[in-house]
Amino acid sequence: MSTFKNPTGPQPPSVYWRRRAVLALGLIAVIVIIVLIVVRPGSGSGEAATAPTSSAPAADGAASPSAEPAPASTETAPAADATNEPADDAAAAAGPTCAAGDIELKPILDKSSYASTELPQIAMSITNTGGADCVIDLGSNQQKLVVSSGEEQYWSSKDCQVNGTDQDVTLTAGQTLETPAIAWDRTRSSTDTCDSESREPVPAGGATYRLTVSVGDITSTDTAPMILN
Repeated sequence: MSTFKNPTGPQPPSVYWRRRAVLALGLIAVIVIIVLIVVRPGSGSGEAATAPTSSAPAADGAASPSAEPAPASTETAPAADATNEPADDAAAAAGPTCAAGDIELKPILDKSSYASTELPQIAMSITNTGGADCVIDLGSNQQKLVVSSGEEQYWSSKDCQVNGTDQDVTLTAGQTLETPAIAWDRTRSSTDTCDSESREPVPAGGATYRLTVSVGDITSTDTAPMILN
């Protein structure tokens, strides 16, 4: 009698074992295919879940920190030693003249202490503190930078100025302009020494000097101190 372990028939037993192996492999293949059909939809959703995506903007439109408005940059006014030609009449500023009480001047230094080989870079800022736009002459003819120590004046940008200009500029309410810095050569100035190649240097060795600035009849309330070593 034929059994699973002892097959009998007209063929050798090895033939029946090979047939059973083929049948078993066929059944396994069918089972694998069924499993893949059932499992595949889940695996597809898993792939979608792990795929990288780009972030959409927030619904409230909130900006990222890097998109925050940057502080307003200070604009540039004519330099105290400017010699450029005045602007054309067609481009001249128009509006009411700035009241002295609406203009705030501040002296500017690049450092507070200078080594013996360093030249102070001096400038000024002009701010319209009023509530309305106004016009002010900021040409080099009107600007003045003075270096003093105690009650004594040592240097002035007006002493040797040549070809100064007048330039009307409109300052909007709250606007600040800053003049380009010029170098003070650490010498004593006067109208009589403008052509001298060896002007007297001012005392150093830790001496303190102060910068005062003015535009027309308006003078800065504060001074900027500097130490010359």
